[in-house]
Amino acid sequence: MRRRALVLAAIALAAAAPAAVAQSPGGIVRPGNERALTPIQLGAALYAGNCATCHGIAGHGIYSPQARAGVGDVHGEGPSLRDAGAQAADFYLRTGYMPLPRPGDQPKRSRVLFSEREVRALIAYVASLGTGPEVPVPHPEQGSLSEGLRLFTQHCAGCHQVVAQGGVVTGARVPPLKDATPVQIAEAVRIGPYLMPRFSERDITPAQLDSLVRYVLLTQHPPDRGGWGIGNIGPFPEGMVTWLLATFVLIATCMVIGRRLRS
Repeated sequence: MRRRALVLAAIALAAAAPAAVAQSPGGIVRPGNERALTPIQLGAALYAGNCATCHGIAGHGIYSPQARAGVGDVHGEGPSLRDAGAQAADFYLRTGYMPLPRPGDQPKRSRVLFSEREVRALIAYVASLGTGPEVPVPHPEQGSLSEGLRLFTQHCAGCHQVVAQGGVVTGARVPPLKDATPVQIAEAVRIGPYLMPRFSERDITPAQLDSLVRYVLLTQHPPDRGGWGIGNIGPFPEGMVTWLLATFVLIATCMVIGRRLRS
């Protein structure tokens, strides 16, 4: 109850002082007295200025029965963040997925618009809206590469390709995983951002998650034992390049033979 009262008081503080709010060139609304606020007060003020339009007051979400159902059968502007926990907030903020320019846009990895202190404050505020999961702490050094490959092939390669370079899905963007950190990989598995399915600890155990993270990290810097990696984007483009080089070699060989025959 004390935490809820503090959160509501912080929202009231942010709403009662509109003169203290300034908009930065990046489009983020910040309180003018940011340094004087505690982390939870700063998080509430940033949420009120940048997130409440879509996700509603205190994270209750904004729903419109007349709106067409979106992903996850969610109606309206933004889903509820109650019980979303620090895990979801950490993922969406640190990848630049949020805030979106428009509610209907598909989130994509982009530049993080908040400072580190602001990110921490927003994560703390969203975490205070319920009893959601904490930020995971994966241990990829304890995982198995062979098991990680098996799990990724079984659950992820259908969209991301087995080399984690992204893919094509109708009506959605499947990103490459080359910039994902170990924590973000673990968070995505548990959250299931956008169209990606979520996997509980019953589906993928914490030990298996360590293996999965370890394999994805390997794909970011794969060993090219065969020589030229050609972007590590799969056998089809590699085969095309091979045929292209072979064609040039064949043409050059024919030209050399032709010149010798003339002489």
